[in-house]
Amino acid sequence: MIVRAPATSANLGPGFDCAAVALDLWNELEVTPGRGVTIEGEGAGELPADDTNLAVRAYALLADPSRKRFRFRNRIPLERGLGSSAAAIALGLAAAADGRPVEELIAAGLELESHSDNLAAALLGGMTLVVDGRPFRIAGRLPLAVVAVVPRQRVSTAKSRESLPATVPRADATATAAWAALLGAAAAGGDADQLALALHDRLHEPYRPSEVLDSVRGDLPTGASGATLSGSGPTVIVWAHDPTACAAALRTRFPGHDVLELAVAPRGAL
Repeated sequence: MIVRAPATSANLGPGFDCAAVALDLWNELEVTPGRGVTIEGEGAGELPADDTNLAVRAYALLADPSRKRFRFRNRIPLERGLGSSAAAIALGLAAAADGRPVEELIAAGLELESHSDNLAAALLGGMTLVVDGRPFRIAGRLPLAVVAVVPRQRVSTAKSRESLPATVPRADATATAAWAALLGAAAAGGDADQLALALHDRLHEPYRPSEVLDSVRGDLPTGASGATLSGSGPTVIVWAHDPTACAAALRTRFPGHDVLELAVAPRGAL
């Protein structure tokens, strides 16, 4: 059995802890009879190569991993805000799914990943929303393209969340709710102008400093319509109406970072 799971970008500005999009950058898992875990690519020599591996633990939630050999080919950078942990969980769940509905898989995966936004996108593809634990796939594609600026340093999601306040002013909550509603409408309706207007947030981005995000928003590069922090960062997603020109401008501005043109993946691990 071979399964694949995509990278994801969560939050998308105002969609904090509920919205995410799947991206065309894939990790792959091959499950065959035998024993052992091998890892190629990202995380080789770093991620656990035994039954404590996150994907193997996810598989074990639904099926017996003994007498199985797990071979990983990883392409998603670790701790960069591109959903590498969610992709690992999605791989294990998808490999053991045996026809189970996605709602059951997400509920099982919450034992390993407390936030289901990335996991829903990794399983279903496209843009997804999670409301009260229920996943909704609202668009297979988006009207703006994705250009990811990926710094070399890593960010721990757990540590990043420690910087977030327990409460926010009512005005910030109200503004973000309005932007989130517009985000969903723009995605479902395929309206690029509305999507660009929706890429704002007052719940998490102000508390997660990003020089890249500030630079891009302060002076949008050619071809760009807006930008959002990807998950808890450090990756920044630049939403582009001309991705080729945008990527070229970003490579000039950020020569020490990786700049990736990534299509929205209309399908996920399932």
